[in-house]
Amino acid sequence: MKQDIIGFILKTYNAKPEHLWKRYPTFCVFRHSDNQKWFAIIMTIPRRTLKLSGNGNIDVINVKCATDDIGFLHDIPGILPAYHMNKANWVSVVLDGTLPLKNVKQLIKASFDLTASGFNK
Repeated sequence: MKQDIIGFILKTYNAKPEHLWKRYPTFCVFRHSDNQKWFAIIMTIPRRTLKLSGNGNIDVINVKCATDDIGFLHDIPGILPAYHMNKANWVSVVLDGTLPLKNVKQLIKASFDLTASGFNK
């Protein structure tokens, strides 16, 4: 699912993944070209960090959401409080198929729109 999402972002938003941290080569950030604001970050993190059952790592994508939507989004399987981001404005989506790809794409679009410059809104 991770590669599908990267391809979707490249095709839809013309945003290339940026690998900003040598220590975390699997982390990639996507941002607007005009205002440089992030609208998504994909990370591979230990399952235990998110208090998920099982061993090993899992891919997640963090996306920005409207503050009013955060509460109900946390009730949806596959959507968790944001890992390493402001939990009032961001969520982490587990990329294991729990949330269908079409719904992940909708969240990415919402995040892209929320972080767009005033000119592009």
